[in-house]
Amino acid sequence: MNPMLLPVVAAQGLWLRATLAPAPEAGGATTGTVPGGSGAPLRLAVVGDSTAAGCGATHHTEGFAAALAQRLAADTGRPVGWETVGRFGATARRVRHQLVPRLGDDLDLVVLLAGANDVMAGRRPDQWRHELTAILTDLSGRARQVVVAGIPPFGEFPALPATLARYLSERADALDRVSREICARNPDRTRFISSPAGQPPPEFFGSDRFHPSALGYRLWAEDVATRLTR
Repeated sequence: MNPMLLPVVAAQGLWLRATLAPAPEAGGATTGTVPGGSGAPLRLAVVGDSTAAGCGATHHTEGFAAALAQRLAADTGRPVGWETVGRFGATARRVRHQLVPRLGDDLDLVVLLAGANDVMAGRRPDQWRHELTAILTDLSGRARQVVVAGIPPFGEFPALPATLARYLSERADALDRVSREICARNPDRTRFISSPAGQPPPEFFGSDRFHPSALGYRLWAEDVATRLTR
């Protein structure tokens, strides 16, 4: 980005902090089971930031983890037991030290939803690399497969002014490149899945125009499931 625009970015960032009223975390149980056909249940866990915490959805049954479990149960013909561990504002460091240790072991699939707060906090790609490597080392010991979801597209967030959105998008792209590189080192166990392509429908976002709505979480989860099972 043109350095001349950085004062605009700073001013818009201050305005956003003063005006944005983030949606609260989803309520209800953070675990559940989606019935399916015969066979042992597939064990799914989602861990990360406010999207793992379901901000923008009323109940965790409307969040990303439950939506992904529903789609995986339909695609695999197996029941899916799911859990989600998330915290509003969590950076990769907090995910690593406070949230990942809360997950169980012997999981089939873990999806990491993180990075947006690292972008907004100004974390450098080398800092993201350090934390993500440590997170994946831990998760690989807990699950047969780990998916790192791409950072949501700041450029599409209705709540963000255009210049700030472009600045954050450029920073997110830099972290996503690191994520893709790290996951490619062990393709049998780790996989990077970028954010859904194209412009999301207006109903994708919740009341704060920043986090997904229940529909947004479902569309996002279905995109991940489609590319995962493909």
